[in-house]
Amino acid sequence: MNIKSLLLGSAAALAAVSAQAADAIIAAEPEPMEYVRVCDAFGTGFFYIPGTETCLKVGGYIRFQVDFGRDANDFNDGDWDAWTRARVTFTSKSDTELGELTGFIAMHGDISEDTASSTTDFYLDEVYLQLGGFKAGTYLNWWDANDLPGELDNLGSNRLTSIAYIYTGTAFTAGLQLDELSGSYGDDTTPFTGQELGLEGVIQASLGPAAVEVLGSYDFGNEEGSVRVIGSAEVGPGTFYLSGIYSSGPNVYYSSAEWTLATAYAFNVTEKLQIIPEFQYYWETYQDGSNDFGGDDFWTAGATVNYAITDDLAAKVAVGYDDSSEDWGGIVRLQRNF
Repeated sequence: MNIKSLLLGSAAALAAVSAQAADAIIAAEPEPMEYVRVCDAFGTGFFYIPGTETCLKVGGYIRFQVDFGRDANDFNDGDWDAWTRARVTFTSKSDTELGELTGFIAMHGDISEDTASSTTDFYLDEVYLQLGGFKAGTYLNWWDANDLPGELDNLGSNRLTSIAYIYTGTAFTAGLQLDELSGSYGDDTTPFTGQELGLEGVIQASLGPAAVEVLGSYDFGNEEGSVRVIGSAEVGPGTFYLSGIYSSGPNVYYSSAEWTLATAYAFNVTEKLQIIPEFQYYWETYQDGSNDFGGDDFWTAGATVNYAITDDLAAKVAVGYDDSSEDWGGIVRLQRNF
């Protein structure tokens, strides 16, 4: 046996062993990967939840704000207070045989430093579901969702647990809503005890550059109601707003005055700069401790300045004067939306 024959024999033996080893090893096939797909059926920002036909959107903002004015800081009776908020929202949407199905969750987290301690507050701000025109949950109602564009008006604000039906057309929207009102919503201006109901109805219409909204509500606990009208129209380089409210008596929906009239003009100075002067007058205001109107008339006035620093980052400064307290106040805000 020569060296050449020995080498060939060894190579053949190694090949046979390798073939047997290869037969013994079973390589696992890689599982198919499912990448996140963009969902453009409901607007920008949505993506499909893997394995489903449900679309999800994550949004929110980060806000830094300084409030100033008399007793702006309740913790130490200071004239200014700085605080920060984080808001995160989750919106799910899918098409069904009964219409568009929506789920919405909004969470707030507030934090501020007062003297040596830190105060935090984290809570669910809104949670609701909607199928077609049917909506149920806890959310900001029409009194809060639609008001003037500045930061200084007082036209009502409520977050209630409600059931609503909303019809939405091309230029016309109408809705009816039933609210849960409990004693927890009663305060010095809207006192009642027990479990009660509230009823809201709204009509909104747009006619080219103009729009109008009529909102009526009745508080069965206080047996009082309120009606609000808001109109807007494009005038020159901005939009003019006018609103009025009548309340038969103090109630959950509006209790500041029997009558109030507010106006504002959103002046678009440039693509990035907007100035909004505002004015509001109150007649027959609420009387402390009486649960009734009849207090002194007064007015408020001021201006809000909005500036878009860059995409999704904006600054806001609002300064106002309150005739009833003869005091100035306002805010300075930075907000990053996402």
